[in-house]
Amino acid sequence: MSKSFNKVNTNIDLSLLTIKTEKEPKKEMVTKINNSIVKMDTYDELDNRNIAIKHAIQILNQQWRLNGLRPRTIDSYNYNFKRFVEVTKVEYLHEINNEKIYQYLSSFKNAKDTSLHGRLKQIKAVLSKCHDNGWYNSKFWTNIKIKVNTSVKEATTERELALLLSLLDKSTYSGLRDSIGILLLYKTGIRIKTLGGLREQNIDFENMLLKLQGEIMKSHRPLILPLDDEMCTLLRELISINDDVRKEHREKNDYIFLSNIGIPISNTVSPSNLIAKNLWVYSKKWNLKNINPHSIRRLYAQNLVKRGADINLVSHALAHSDLSTTTRYLGLDVDTVAKNLRDFL
Repeated sequence: MSKSFNKVNTNIDLSLLTIKTEKEPKKEMVTKINNSIVKMDTYDELDNRNIAIKHAIQILNQQWRLNGLRPRTIDSYNYNFKRFVEVTKVEYLHEINNEKIYQYLSSFKNAKDTSLHGRLKQIKAVLSKCHDNGWYNSKFWTNIKIKVNTSVKEATTERELALLLSLLDKSTYSGLRDSIGILLLYKTGIRIKTLGGLREQNIDFENMLLKLQGEIMKSHRPLILPLDDEMCTLLRELISINDDVRKEHREKNDYIFLSNIGIPISNTVSPSNLIAKNLWVYSKKWNLKNINPHSIRRLYAQNLVKRGADINLVSHALAHSDLSTTTRYLGLDVDTVAKNLRDFL
């Protein structure tokens, strides 16, 4: 038996892999969660002036898990706040003030503004949760801000994307899988982590729909997106080939995007997945200027606008929580907005 599933036999029309450039939890866990709820209910009995940070973090972790925060987000909060405690030497919540926050931020020598902004944002998120629990009377940290000059990131071009697809070897499983994954990103605008979490149940072939549950969405909100005939044909073929991959490696799952040994691509590399890593490799190998999951997602958004979609529809299709994120994806600056709005006066 071979170590990996590489060469594939397929009758699929390779012309489909192109882009036109003209235009239920376990009972054990339930028991633990129920026990955690009992513990959480006791925090209001504490003296708010003397809450140990160690105790507070335990409660916050329980609340975050029950609220459905992603494990990666929770780990990031814990890592950053642990560093904050180590730098500032605080032991109790009442010891935290703006001076301590500035002390923590100053500990990062030669850090970029974007990096500091991200760390400050996480500290504020933890403290805001403390405020929600009644442990702080005011959000004294809100006035701490770090100015970040955010440049608009460019979308990839259809020419670059078409070039990439032409270079991939579709006679190999990885080449065919990546080609189909790239086209799905291009035609639906889904996030790369959502792509890695797709299962066969997410594809409604009869109605040509991509049905996304909240559990694989960053926003935690379900979303339904249309698929065209070509995309459905490609996904059917990939699912058929996946059966052979899983059979060869004795894997049992129903994920759509697999590694060469039949496991979901989301289980192969951290922090994203195998296709995200491969996109980076391809861009370096073939000197492609701007090939990555985010640039493909931006291209999808810009194409929607070119075809007449308004910003609210684009925002919904991208599952953004607010319109400001969508405007950044579209690269709309204040002058452009003002100029376009004038037509409606």
